[in-house]
Amino acid sequence: MQGLHLTADLHLCRCDPAWLVDAERLGAWCVQTVVACGLQPVGQLFHRFPDSLHGPGGVTATVLLAESHLCVHTWPEQKAVTLDVYVCNFGGDHSAKAQALMDTLLALFAPERSQTHSLQRGAPMGMP
Repeated sequence: MQGLHLTADLHLCRCDPAWLVDAERLGAWCVQTVVACGLQPVGQLFHRFPDSLHGPGGVTATVLLAESHLCVHTWPEQKAVTLDVYVCNFGGDHSAKAQALMDTLLALFAPERSQTHSLQRGAPMGMP
């Protein structure tokens, strides 16, 4: 079950505002990017939340991967995004693909400020 879990909290994103509110556009882009990074999408769910008094509704885009998952959550009223990329490394090391996916997401949203974290999960293969 060994794998790599990458997270990022993005603040003051300078991307086209449509990326923060258009669930179908963001979701399609996520699936294409997952494939371009060498990962295998096996399911997807894209949801736009309703507008509120605080502004336009955000988006949750989830792509289920054969290797694990990608989740993107947006807060357009704050120009904020959270990212979650997890890959298990069963059958091969997918860490570089996960990092490429995260780097591509960071480039899309172009945050002024971000916090990123990397967590190695589980025991290395062959260990109890």
